[in-house]
Amino acid sequence: MKKGINLSLIAGAVLLTSTAAMAGGDIAPMEPMVDTGAPVKVKDWKSKHKFFGFSQIGMKFGDGAKLGKDADVGFEFDRIRLGWKYFSGNLAAKVFLDFAKKGTDNGSVGVPDAVKDAFIAYKFDDAMVLKAGVIKTPVGMGFTIPGWNLDVIKRGFDKKLAFERAAGLMISGRDIGFGNNGKVNGLEMGHERPWKGFGYDIMVSGATGRSGAVNSKFGDSKKVAKPNQTNTFMGRLMFDWGQALHTEVGYGVGKGQTDGSGEDYKVLNFGVDSHFDGANVKAEYYDVQNIRGTDGWDMNTLALTGTYYLTDTLEFAIKDISGTETRKGVDSDARNTYIGLNYYINPKNNKMDRKARRGRNRHRVQVNYVYADVDAGFKGVGALFKDDAVLLQYQFKF
Repeated sequence: MKKGINLSLIAGAVLLTSTAAMAGGDIAPMEPMVDTGAPVKVKDWKSKHKFFGFSQIGMKFGDGAKLGKDADVGFEFDRIRLGWKYFSGNLAAKVFLDFAKKGTDNGSVGVPDAVKDAFIAYKFDDAMVLKAGVIKTPVGMGFTIPGWNLDVIKRGFDKKLAFERAAGLMISGRDIGFGNNGKVNGLEMGHERPWKGFGYDIMVSGATGRSGAVNSKFGDSKKVAKPNQTNTFMGRLMFDWGQALHTEVGYGVGKGQTDGSGEDYKVLNFGVDSHFDGANVKAEYYDVQNIRGTDGWDMNTLALTGTYYLTDTLEFAIKDISGTETRKGVDSDARNTYIGLNYYINPKNNKMDRKARRGRNRHRVQVNYVYADVDAGFKGVGALFKDDAVLLQYQFKF
């Protein structure tokens, strides 16, 4: 025991001596540590929360409305939504719920259908934003336009060809190449602002069973496949030049069955959107293969849209969607043409550009006549009017 103590004392003396020698023979006195109690100054921390929502209440008439024998008019609720946005530094997040959807998962996504968006984002800069969660997939120009910002009441049967929302990981960029021309907040899912330059989205997701062109229910019991049985890969490249021009091309491939069986479902999409004073024109093309994992079930569609402000509060709108479907080597055609008026109640402004219109849509009444011309053999994947119909809708947004 004593030997151990002596060795410790000797080692300590040697260490003290060597330290003093390195200090020039003098041992520097230790500075006392004083706790002043003053708070450590850190960078200012801020966060921002935004609560928002909208509802759409509709009526429908005519043979295409598919009413019961004892009904002359139908009532429907396309969307009843509430959401939250959160921002803090480079972080952003969004949760968006739709109370017009089911509280069960019918698309093998992993969350109930009522959960439209639930994702987080980190913005490195405008050219690099990382997102993770349930989010709109990036193939389909019209699909990524918000539901409260549509030109006519329904998106149309071509929208069902998009992969819809899914759970996954996405890398995005906007406003690249020509300076900082518009805000990028990290929550972008389409062409929300009139940027200048290039944009892109690259995404890998789980199953995309919310798409009308992907099957998620199997067997006589129509049991929904479990999530995470397959992956889908998608990408989109965009170019914008202010209000006058937005163009994009997107492509994706994933299994047409959410259990991983069947053929690969492949989607190619082109879109153009241009605003000129009080007028707007859009064109969008889909070319898809192996719908619902079925070899040879293909479709191509072309949607042409035009709007024009007749007055500060009244807008004329027309949208024509035509498509050709191939099943078992046989082609069939379909056309739905929406002709309508949009009346803006107490509009926020009287500007006609794309950005200002988003503020005008808070209170709006729409009326559409839908002309339908559909071959008997055209099956489609949903949202198709096979007979003419009249639609009305009131929208409230905050």
